[in-house]
Amino acid sequence: MQQSITALTPELAAHGEKQRDWIKGHFSEKADEKYAPLEGKLRLLKAIIDNKWIEPHETWKLQALGIALGDAFSQELGLEWVTVSDEHGTDPALRYSGTSIVVFPLTMISKRIENGESVDVIRLFFEFCAVIRERIDAETG
Repeated sequence: MQQSITALTPELAAHGEKQRDWIKGHFSEKADEKYAPLEGKLRLLKAIIDNKWIEPHETWKLQALGIALGDAFSQELGLEWVTVSDEHGTDPALRYSGTSIVVFPLTMISKRIENGESVDVIRLFFEFCAVIRERIDAETG
């Protein structure tokens, strides 16, 4: 399976922005300000998931949660949004520059919710950050 990793395409960037705007729309005011800090992203994700504001069949909205989760990973770990293409298609992903570390946050939440699992997004975030940090340390020595 050959993967091609390139800069985030304008199309994927625009799609991600639409999903971010939908997520930020859950704030009543000063959405950009409230979304900017890591805590703002995580608090909003937790509220949306815990209050079940999205149904398991609402894939676009569930994947919007993945964009916000990806933004949180990017902010915490210094990952960059990229485009990954292979024989299965093209998707946005996160990469730690100069390494082979690639993360696909788009479906991290959606797959769990679609499967009827409960999601503790705060725990998922911190556990996944620990795993990625270990991989970064292993690759960068």
